This record gives sequence, structure tokens and C-alpha cells, in this order.
Amino acid sequence: MTGPNPVFESTYTDYLSRIGEIDLHSIADCLGVRVRGGGVDIKMFDKVFHVSSRGIVDRQGARPGFDVCVILCRYLLMCPARLSLGTDWVTYNGLRDSGPLTKFFQNEVELPIATHFSGRVDELGVACRALGGYSADIDGFYDLVLGFSALPMIPVVLLFNDRDDDFPASASLLFQRRAEQYLDPECLALLGWYLSGRLID
Repeated sequence: MTGPNPVFESTYTDYLSRIGEIDLHSIADCLGVRVRGGGVDIKMFDKVFHVSSRGIVDRQGARPGFDVCVILCRYLLMCPARLSLGTDWVTYNGLRDSGPLTKFFQNEVELPIATHFSGRVDELGVACRALGGYSADIDGFYDLVLGFSALPMIPVVLLFNDRDDDFPASASLLFQRRAEQYLDPECLALLGWYLSGRLID
């Protein structure tokens, strides 16, 4: 059996140390999180995690995976100085500095959703709603449009068109432009990757 990844453990420990230096009450409103027990509760899709300088745990007391830990830590550490009003919707490649990861996002986030749920749009709707998906108002013609509260200040919208005689199924995730102020491109890509994996699982 392999032990914990030393690089991850070092990064995790560093993030927790930096979180311990934050006045959590001063950022709670800006991030939409609840201060509790020396840390904060953060809802990510359908799950709530407790983050403090002592560690990150879910409701069952288990530490989540590397991707979730990084996303939650960066969400706290990147808190902007003021609330952003940039609520227009953009694709991932429309976000600042996302260029190097656009192929990853297409191939590892959007394409797997399209491929897995091709011809199964009803199943996709069920999977989305199990993760807290809700009806979203987006201009355009799609077979399915559902929004998610990925993090308190980062909603995302999934657009899905099923296959037809001329085109394969397609999926696209939209972010509000202000998302780039709350997370870096790497973490936003991880957030999409996490959603894709949860939907397919």
C-alpha cells in the first residue's frame, strides 16, 4: 500500500497554515461561508465541508480528495477585497489566463459529459439534480440547461445538446466572469473536472 503523496501533504500543510492566519469572520460574507468551530463551512455542489487550520473534513469527518482540498483552500486564500459584480456568463476559455488549460477542459470536462450522456439526456437531468442542479435562464436552444452552486460565489451552468442525425452530443460549462476573481484557472478547471466526474459516477 502506498502512503500519502508527500508533495500533496506538503502543499496541504502549507495551505492550512496560511488559512490559520486569516481572520475568517472578515471574509465570510464576501465568500458566502459560515464561520463555525474555529473554521468555516463551505458548500460545494451538494456537499458541505469544514475547513480550518486543523484540516478539511466532510460531514462524516473524512478528508476529501486532493482536488477538493485545493479548491476549498484556494477559495479562502484568494478572497477578493470586494464583491465582484461581473455576472455575465462565459465559457471556460473566456476566463482570464485560461488559455493553457482550455484543451484539458474540453477533453477532460465537457467531452466526457457529452459522450457519456449521449442519447441519455433524461439520465443527465437526474444526475444533475442529485448534485443540486436547478433550472437556469440562458438564451439559446438546448436540450438541457441546469445551473449549480459550485461554490457559494461561483455558480456554473451546464448546457447540453443531445446527438441528432447531423451532430454528436455536446456539453459546455459556463462560469460567471467574476469566477476568475475567486479561483485561479487551474482551480476552476478542477471544479469542472470534479463536476464531470460526479455526474458520470
